[in-house]
Amino acid sequence: KLVLDEIYNGFDDETLEQAMTALAGLGGGNRLVGIISHVSELKSRIDRKIIVTRQAGGGSSISYEIE
Repeated sequence: KLVLDEIYNGFDDETLEQAMTALAGLGGGNRLVGIISHVSELKSRIDRKIIVTRQAGGGSSISYEIE
């Protein structure tokens, strides 16, 4: 189990690189790593995403993105 707690102001460059290196090392094979993020620097580096969007009338929608 991995919990990545991020700060809302984003990561500095060194911390972002350390996080991405750690996450890349954990993923692969039969393992799946999930990240919940609001930090745009981190989100832009993830190539497969499940995106949950809050709807105006309540509820939410789910989409996916593969780069």
